Amino acid sequence: MHDEVAAYVLGVLDEEEHEAFERHLDECEQCRRELVELVELPEQLDELKHTPSASDDDPPMSMSR
Repeated sequence: MHDEVAAYVLGVLDEEEHEAFERHLDECEQCRRELVELVELPEQLDELKHTPSASDDDPPMSMSR
């Protein structure tokens, strides 16, 4: 996987890198396929961030032995 695919999806490329990667996408079928696979990643990460954590009554997994 191209590192830039994930960076592009997450929006962390600077303007010059972003434009260069979009030009690259025009010619690279593999990166276009990877982009399709990762396009929902930011939304999925945001959902995880807003998912309520385990109950405060539950001990951490490492302490549940």
